[in-house]
Amino acid sequence: MIKILIAEDEDKMRQVIRKYLEKEEYEVIEACDGGVALEILEKENDFSLIILDVMMPLIDGWTLCRKVREKLDTPIIMLTARGEEYDRLFGFELGVDDYIVKPFSPRELVARIKAILKRSSKTVKNHILTYGNIKISPLERILLVDDEEISLTPKEFDLLLFLTTNNKQVCSREVLLNKVWGYDFMGDLRTVDTHIKQLREKISPYKGYIKTIWGTGYKFKVEE
Repeated sequence: MIKILIAEDEDKMRQVIRKYLEKEEYEVIEACDGGVALEILEKENDFSLIILDVMMPLIDGWTLCRKVREKLDTPIIMLTARGEEYDRLFGFELGVDDYIVKPFSPRELVARIKAILKRSSKTVKNHILTYGNIKISPLERILLVDDEEISLTPKEFDLLLFLTTNNKQVCSREVLLNKVWGYDFMGDLRTVDTHIKQLREKISPYKGYIKTIWGTGYKFKVEE
């Protein structure tokens, strides 16, 4: 059974989310604050997905997310009442898989959860993809640049893998959002631009492999 952790200090919000997730036959574990959530995660690491509220007592969502990412690659959705661009970018840099601003539709949250779970459950043949001095192991989710392992967030890895496996094809921002994020994204298209910028910084000096096609999107092409 799919197991999901909800860390949310608002009782009513947590109960609503639990109700909708249990309708989908997910196993739901609740934490009323960041401290309780951390205690649970120290004992259990078999969650398929983690939902974190940003503003929580004891340990806030950002801090908890950072602690999770030190040990686990479990998909994370952040819940917050703040929707400023800085907050979204900060979350993605920490390795958040999705970011949803309150108030939101529980059905939308369920749809996003399903999309993330579907993506994370896909199996990929364990062959090494080589593009010049860049090597990617899809199954192990490892990136090597000049034979040095580079740390990527889950979303950065998914984006790079999609670009490279669609090598030389121009991918619009809309296509990238749909294929990499896995649902019809209702937010800012600049989400893609932010992740592209982060990827380029991490694969430097080969950042030129990710090419901007002005007015369209991006494509991955190894320079001869």
